[in-house]
Formats: sequence, C-alpha cells, structure tokens
Amino acid sequence: MQPEFTTRPEIQGTYGVVSSTHWLASQVAMGVLERGGNAYDAAVAGGFMLQIVEPHLNGPGGEVPILFWDEAEGRMRALCGQGPAPALAAPSTFRRMGLDLVPGIGLMPATVPGAFGAWLTLLRDYGTWELAEVLAPAISYARDGFPLVPRISQAILAVQALFQGEWTSSAEVWLPQGQVPAPGSFMRTPAIAATYERILAEAAARATDRRGRIDAALAVWYRGFVADAIDNFYTHAEIRDTTGERNRGLLRKADLADWRATYDEPVTLDYGRYTVAKCGVWSQGPVHLQQLAILRELGMEGLAPDSFAFVHRVAEAAKLAFADRCAWYGDPDFVDVPLAELLSQPYAQARAAQISALASTELRPGAPGGRAPRMPDLDAAARTLARADTRFGVGEPTFAALPPVAEWAAREIFVGDTCQIDVIDRHGNMVAATPSGGWLSSSPVVPGLGFPLTTRLQMTWLDEGLPGSLAPGKRPSTTLSPGLVLRDGKPYLAFGTPGGDQQDQWTVAFLLRHAAGLNLQAAIEAPSWHIDHFPGSFWPRATTLNRLTVESRMPAAALDALRAAGHDVVVGGPWSEGRISACAREVRAGGGLLLKAGANPRGMQGYAVGR
Repeated sequence: MQPEFTTRPEIQGTYGVVSSTHWLASQVAMGVLERGGNAYDAAVAGGFMLQIVEPHLNGPGGEVPILFWDEAEGRMRALCGQGPAPALAAPSTFRRMGLDLVPGIGLMPATVPGAFGAWLTLLRDYGTWELAEVLAPAISYARDGFPLVPRISQAILAVQALFQGEWTSSAEVWLPQGQVPAPGSFMRTPAIAATYERILAEAAARATDRRGRIDAALAVWYRGFVADAIDNFYTHAEIRDTTGERNRGLLRKADLADWRATYDEPVTLDYGRYTVAKCGVWSQGPVHLQQLAILRELGMEGLAPDSFAFVHRVAEAAKLAFADRCAWYGDPDFVDVPLAELLSQPYAQARAAQISALASTELRPGAPGGRAPRMPDLDAAARTLARADTRFGVGEPTFAALPPVAEWAAREIFVGDTCQIDVIDRHGNMVAATPSGGWLSSSPVVPGLGFPLTTRLQMTWLDEGLPGSLAPGKRPSTTLSPGLVLRDGKPYLAFGTPGGDQQDQWTVAFLLRHAAGLNLQAAIEAPSWHIDHFPGSFWPRATTLNRLTVESRMPAAALDALRAAGHDVVVGGPWSEGRISACAREVRAGGGLLLKAGANPRGMQGYAVGR
C-alpha cells in the first residue's frame, strides 16, 4: 500500500532514467543519454561530475565499486575500483611507530586510487563516447565554478585550522582568500580541471582511436605525471595526522603502475521473486545478502515496514551479519572466505534461531562450516584514542555545524561519506556505482594535481592472521556497496546509498519495503534506522553495542516496543537516515521498457530524472 503522498513523484519514462546523490550529476548523466550515449557513458560522466560537486564525499583520488547489467551480453558483472595497500604498508610498519591502528587521516592510510581506472575501464569496454566528451562537464564546472551545498562548507570549516596550520596545499584549494567559502557560493577548483585537460592532451598525442586514447589516459594517470606527483608528495612530504605527529606516506609510483581495475562475478542470493546481487567480500556487499538470508527464514510477509516486528527482526539480523563481516570478510585474493557457507540456508536457519523477542547485547560472529571465528583486538580503539590527536577529525569526513550568523564559531561535529549514481538506458543496460574516498578533509591535496587521495587503509587491522589484516598489495574490505536486482530472473533494479556502515542496513530495509509493495520513492522515504553493534569501519574503530538510531517519524508505539525489547533507542531527526538512489526497469504490457527512478529527499541534494 502506498502512502498518501511522497515529497516527490516516482519518475517514469521509456528513454532513460538516472538517480544520484546530487542534482547536477543526475542532470549531466541524463544529458548524455539524451544525446545518444548509453548507460555506461552516462554513469561515467555523472561519476566524474560527483567528484567535483561532492568533494567532501568523493574525489578524483578515491575509489568506486560498480555493478552493471549489460543487455547485449545478458549478464551482470562487477568492476572493482578499489585499490590495494602499498608495498611498503605492513603491520610491522605501523607497530614500529607504536600504533595499534592505521591512522584515519593524512598520508599513511592511502591505497592506490582506483576510481579513475574503474571509470575509464567501464567507458573503454562498454561505453561509446570519447573520454574528452564524458569529462567535459566535470572540467567545465571545476574551471568555471559550482554551487556549494552547506555540507561542503561544514566540511571545510571542521578542518580550517588544520588546513591553515599544516595542510597548506589544501588551504590553497579550499580556503579561497583564506576564508571558508559560504554555503551557496560558487567554488572553483581549476587545478583539477587542468589535471584532466593535461591527461586528455597527452592521451590524444599518444593514440589515434577512442580505445587507444582511453588506454593512454590510464597510462598517464598510473604511470605518468599523475603518478609522479603522487610519488613525490608521498615520499617526501611530512604531514600531521591523527597520531599527532608529522609522517610521510607509503604510496609509491610502482604501486600505481602495477594496478588495474578488474572484473568480477557478483555474489547473489534469492529472496522470493528477487535475485539480489552484490560485489564480493572485498566490499561489505555480502552482508546485505546475509541479512536477507536470515530474514527469509524469519518470514517478513505481512509485516508493516514501520512496525516493531519489522524493525526488530531487521535490526537483529543486521547484528549477526555485521558480526560475521568483522570475523570473516577480507580480500578473496588473500583470504579463504567461507562465503558459500555464510550464505547457505542451513547457516541462515541457525543464525535466525539465535534471534529472540529481545534485543541482543552481545557481538556474536558465527562459525560457518564449523570454523571458529577470530575477532580483532577491539580494545585497540580505546588505546588509540588515549593518545590520538582528534582535533581535526576522525577517519570519516567531519562536518562542523554552521550557525545562522556570519561568525562560524560552533564546532558540533557530524560524520558521513560517499556518493551514489544509478543509470538505466533505453536499451536496458543498468549501472549502479558507489564512488567514495579522496575526501577533501581526510588527506592533503597533492600539489600540482588539485585533489587529495583515499584513506581506505584505515579499514584494515594490524592484528596478524585476520581476514581483514593489513598486507602489502591486499585490498581493504570496504563499506562501499552498490546493488542490482533481478526480478523473476529478469534485470530489474539498480540501487545504492552513501553511509559507511549504514549502507547495507538502509538498503536492506528499502528493498524489503519495495518488495512489500511500496514504489521506489515511497520505499526510499519511509522512516528508517540503523544499528551500531560492531567495530566501526573507520578510525578509531570503536565498538558500540545494541544502539538503534531511528528517525523520529517512526510511530511512537513502535519506539516504545523497541525500548521494551531492550534496544538502546536513539531518536534522530525526522529525515536523518539514508541517502538511497534507485532505478528500475520492467517490460510494458505492449512491449518495450518502462523505466522508473526514485531519489532521496534527505539533505535536499539527491534527484532522479528521466523521460
């Protein structure tokens, strides 16, 4: 049953649809579709646009996992744009410095920046446009200016002192005339535009065809002047980070030169008439599937999406699945992850039997295939915080509240990260991507390039022998998690959300609401929640148990019942949980495709477009 109204309609069309976390990225991608580009061309153009207009949430030096359905090939594929740890990054490197965790900001937590490689690989292999064409909107907005959403100003304000006193290369970009730019003002990042223009010029000089120019651009980035600038900065600069000291980086040109974006088979699970696909255990994607497997055993049919029973079951399933994430997930090139057992029906039945009418207060990883789980040192966060310098933020981007006056003195800190873009074209091709990393507030701008690099190495553990342990050349298992869905065996839905550890919580509830009959927009807008019941993925990796944060729009009776069941309920703002984007396709009765899209109204940035 649909609600009486939503803040905006579910978009419907037949030519193409786009949904993303920023209206300009959505419109850029839709413009590509309108001019004859396919879903891959559009997603790449929109992805590069997100780097410019949401620099507090992603950037050119970040990463991106991509899931897509190709209509011509008739299959789903995953594309890994998550770079690995540098060759110099070993647990002993950090232990010698007296550290229990990889720092959350600065130079030391960098991995190989994979977003550029993944976007160009997708464009080369499945797109039709020239790289110069898809980069043109991003270059234009970086050179000429883009409107600042309030969160960008909040992000810069939170680290203003760090930029002024330490990260001077960042101050040159993000503090024009030495001031925090005001919300709504237009910001220019011409150094990024110049970097992309130089890449295009060098690529054009090296090749004479479209594919060759894209390959040449990849070479310029990972083995040319971009890699040289990164190598020089990370080798020689000493940058203050959360250790309170100034440290050099570990990333080198050789790390970039040896890396390529790689294709992978998605991991899938059947839930009723739906087959849900996620990236592998180099992401947290399978935790979404584990929750569905458990909930399939509990039976969610007929439960109102804002009822106690619905929220309690989803929250308790999430507790179990995220405990398994901590104990079992890691780069499958390095770790034998028992994924088949984790997603098996007998294991899901056993885990579902652990859920009672009361909230669990314990962290309970399972034993798939009879293996004994091993957890990291969860006291490391307390030891780290006791001697850390947290004045300038933590592992995730930090945001300072902006008072409604000219004097910006308040320092109420919020955190958040990541973007999302989903595209379906008139041919039926589908793309879901979750770009992130390279946040302006988490590492300093590389001189000469105009952007900072990812800090994903903070999502590894220094303990030896864990699936998530740090190792040279090993990918951190990140929170980034786009999704695809088949319905009755046919391609149907592309979706995803920012939100770190919340990503595969908000989207589970969204998918269940949609499966129960709510349209995309209504399923996105419904009152939502998240749990904290695991070690956080970002520095300082603190463990919180049994906390359930719920939007205040949730019915009072459900909140009372959740408290009575033992949940530590925190009531957040009415529109504080989730930033989901989604696009769907189905075959019309008379033939041809009906395309649909919905976007998150929270934060007043995300938009769905289409015709």
